[in-house]
Amino acid sequence: MREKSILLVEDNPDDIELNLRAIRKCNLTDHIVVARDGAEALDFLFGRGTHAGRDVSQTPTIVLLDLKLPKISGLEVLQQLRTDPHTRLIPVIVLTSSSQERDIVESYGLGCNSYIRKPVDYNEFVEAVRQLELYWLLLNQSPPKRQAV
Repeated sequence: MREKSILLVEDNPDDIELNLRAIRKCNLTDHIVVARDGAEALDFLFGRGTHAGRDVSQTPTIVLLDLKLPKISGLEVLQQLRTDPHTRLIPVIVLTSSSQERDIVESYGLGCNSYIRKPVDYNEFVEAVRQLELYWLLLNQSPPKRQAV
């Protein structure tokens, strides 16, 4: 059985902690990697920079991606993921505070699999993450790892 892993791309320390608590509470994943900006996320996924030498065939099961990131925006990260044959099939869930229509349209236009506005209430947030994980980590059938199309 394939290891279930999440790449959380988030720059806000409070949101990172909130995400990690919610993810761990659901207990559905084997491994969580946190990238604190878009450049770090791309370095992790493509095995460069501080992640040089990492086995890039070990892709995350899902990417939880904030849009408003330092260095490289979430939309740019999404665009780069979708243009590379080895990362284009990784499910990307935009998890952001933005409810701006242009962010939603552009995210889907670039190939996100889901767009979720972060609930402000802690219990609602935990429930949203629980449902997200139930679907993407248990119910969804992902393509084989490193399957280029």
